Amino acid sequence: MKFKLHIWRQPGPNAEGHMARYEIDDVSPDMSFLEMLDLLNENLHGKGEEPIAFDSDCREGICGMCSLVVNGVPHGPERGATVCQLHMRSFGNNSDIHIEPWRAKAFPVMRDLIVDRTSFDRIIQAGGYISVNSGAAPDANAIPIRKEDADTAFEAATCIGCGACVAACKNASAMLFVSAKNVHLARLPQGQPERIERALKMVEQMDAEGFGNCTNQYECEAVCPKEIPATFIADLNRDFLKAAITK
Repeated sequence: MKFKLHIWRQPGPNAEGHMARYEIDDVSPDMSFLEMLDLLNENLHGKGEEPIAFDSDCREGICGMCSLVVNGVPHGPERGATVCQLHMRSFGNNSDIHIEPWRAKAFPVMRDLIVDRTSFDRIIQAGGYISVNSGAAPDANAIPIRKEDADTAFEAATCIGCGACVAACKNASAMLFVSAKNVHLARLPQGQPERIERALKMVEQMDAEGFGNCTNQYECEAVCPKEIPATFIADLNRDFLKAAITK
């Protein structure tokens, strides 16, 4: 397969960027998108040109590092999948593919396709945890939990913090990410003592990082590789409202 690639190149966080055009052939339809970029970088290195910088780690759809906007869609055209799970057979032969980094004030571009997502880490540090000293891990069945709550908490816990929700939102809102982390703990007994305080702290930190507000467009849910439901945002809003009234 052959492709014409249009890739964002930016040498540094304070430098101007531009779209650069590359052509690549001998691409197997069974290659993942990142393997195709690896092949392109091998070709560039062989020509003495600067390889394209992009993030990756597990390449199994778990870590969320492989975050790219492909043809205007975070993580590309395949629903419920990350870029590393996207295969080249999803594109037509000899087609044009546009590749860009996340676009958000809170995710500044560091180089080429790599953005700084430590703002998510600071949101978690603000309150996305349980601080109770519970000692050794209790037996799994020591604390009864309703199956509905356990299933919901598990669904929320599947969020990998990739930031696709932010990249898709016209306001660069992080509400889906924050709500998933909030619901994950709020549905469990261990998370109840700090539930209200947690919602307030995480939302305040989200605002401080420069993320926008949610306007219920559901782009976040559409591009989430783990298909986190936007209904979690309503749960977060209820906890935040209670926290704001209490404060």
